[in-house]
Amino acid sequence: MQPGDGRVVSNFIVQALNGDDITIYGDGSQTRSFCYVDDLIDALILTMGTSDEFTGPVNIGNPSEISILEFAKIVIELTGSKSKLVFKPLPQDDPKQRQPDIDLAKSQLDWYPRVDLINGLKKTIAYFKI
Repeated sequence: MQPGDGRVVSNFIVQALNGDDITIYGDGSQTRSFCYVDDLIDALILTMGTSDEFTGPVNIGNPSEISILEFAKIVIELTGSKSKLVFKPLPQDDPKQRQPDIDLAKSQLDWYPRVDLINGLKKTIAYFKI
């Protein structure tokens, strides 16, 4: 991840570390699920090791949902930031929910995410502090 890539994780962390306001679009009730990169790589490696008979697509991700508002509050807490939340209009194309169905990954790859949100965020925050 790059600090200016425009994604919610990097945006919130960089804004919090800089003490800037954290921008939330809409009321923050839309949900997302976050998968730590180590878990993603594990799933990709397992997928590459399957037999030729196995075909995808396979959803990889974390089925645990969290609201954007709650996510922002956790980022503020973990960074120790004094950032304030600022609300802006929700773009029309912003999905209300994102949650992958990982049943196929579980059954065919014996894969599921192992890094929980808090530990993944702590590692990501440390990365952005460098």
